[in-house]
Amino acid sequence: MNFKFEKETEKQILNSIKQFFNRELEEDIGDLKAMLILDYFNKELAPSVYNKAIADARVYIEEKISDMDNFLYTDEFTYWKKK
Repeated sequence: MNFKFEKETEKQILNSIKQFFNRELEEDIGDLKAMLILDYFNKELAPSVYNKAIADARVYIEEKISDMDNFLYTDEFTYWKKK
């Protein structure tokens, strides 16, 4: 799986990678190194992050679906209960 980013998003990601290296590792890297790092993460780590997000979304949706009975259905045969 290879994620494609919009040009502006990719530019922001690359700037973030360069800023991280500069601030956290005190190393200035250029566009090529930042692109190689992004490519590595995209190919190696992104599928795991994506799969985790899908699994979390599935759990969330399943919880909402199981709770649907509480708000979709209405009480039946309530006429005599009021009296």
